[in-house]
Amino acid sequence: MSSTPKPVALIILDGFGHREEQSPDNAIAQANMPCWDYLKKTYSSTLLECSGEKVGLPAGQMGNSEVGHVHIGSGQFVPQNFLKVDIEIENGNFFENQALNGSVDHALENNSA
Repeated sequence: MSSTPKPVALIILDGFGHREEQSPDNAIAQANMPCWDYLKKTYSSTLLECSGEKVGLPAGQMGNSEVGHVHIGSGQFVPQNFLKVDIEIENGNFFENQALNGSVDHALENNSA
């Protein structure tokens, strides 16, 4: 038995969504894709979560190529700026931010935006 690892292919299909529903508005389900069908039947595959908290975005927030590529490239959870702000508000640190508080104080003292 050989201990040589088998080759692996990571195939990223930007914009290629997965949905079980076979409705007329599901372009992927309606398309004739013999090569794709062959690959799916012949080789193992998996689906990755690509939106919301799984990729460092707020719940329900749609992902995008940049967010997906950051996570695949890093191999770990990377909170995006939207989620960082939500986390800071939840834990109270947001309201202790000196730069933010200084800006608010300045605006209030000078009746400015």
